[in-house]
Amino acid sequence: MVSSISPVPSPSSAAHIQAVRRFNRFYTQRIGVLDPYLGSEFSLTEVRVLYELAHRDQPTASELGRDLALDAGYLSRILRRFERQGWLARVPSPADARHSLLALTDAGHKIFAPLKQQSSDKASALLAALMPGQQRELVSAMATMQRLLAPVTESTPTRTRTIVLRDPKPGDMGWVVQQHGEIYAREYGWNSEFEALVANIVSKYLEKVQPESRKCWIAELDGEQVGAVFVVRKTASVAQLRMLILTPQARGLGLGGRLVDECIQFARSKGYKKMQLWTNSCLDAARALYAKRGFRLVRSEPYNGFGHDLVGETWELRL
Repeated sequence: MVSSISPVPSPSSAAHIQAVRRFNRFYTQRIGVLDPYLGSEFSLTEVRVLYELAHRDQPTASELGRDLALDAGYLSRILRRFERQGWLARVPSPADARHSLLALTDAGHKIFAPLKQQSSDKASALLAALMPGQQRELVSAMATMQRLLAPVTESTPTRTRTIVLRDPKPGDMGWVVQQHGEIYAREYGWNSEFEALVANIVSKYLEKVQPESRKCWIAELDGEQVGAVFVVRKTASVAQLRMLILTPQARGLGLGGRLVDECIQFARSKGYKKMQLWTNSCLDAARALYAKRGFRLVRSEPYNGFGHDLVGETWELRL
């Protein structure tokens, strides 16, 4: 099941901002961003303009300025210099004579060629130190960054994100256990007893495939695991919803509700008469999801577990 959504922007944490700045410093040093241009007659901005001219089909100056975020006056001076050197040609736009279409001349392509080769050699050397699998991983990560950071345009006013609900694959169950352990420790201070409980439930689920009576969904957001939920058989007529989990970046998108809805639909399709779940009174967001879909609190009981005094709750939904 695949769908696209347009998210509401969320505030950036100080830790995330610091991580981006740290990555920028590392990456610019690692790739030697200025190396291909040191000793040449061009500034980095001039090389950027040359690159765009070499790889575009007759752009206008306004298009270059917009896409490179350059001041119009500064760009105009660069283009005039290129013209004086014989590297740039202008032709009137057939659509609007007030604008000119820009293109590198043969001399312009010739002057850019060694810079392009030096840049390619630098990228090749960077990849050569990695195994083929690592190269694919790096390139995939770069593509993800480019997709997520692509500028919003008038034709795409909001960036859509793709949600997939799928069956589990090898490795997913380890992720489920890890996320429960990390998230509940970070957000509620629960100790490793909770992670052990989840690991035990997952282990029992994996012991025997029973598609006629139970199911798991893994949720992906833009290709990354962000959530999971399980339905298992409690009795012949009662299904149990278990281990609903969402990572922080997936919250507020309606994904938790979709996972719960899948569980309810599955239980009905298999002939269950009732769905039951166990949760804790401190899990407000999850409890709101259940209540909205008709679950009713039928029993609550205080207990000590996971390093805290808690209140366990049993909720039920008649199917």
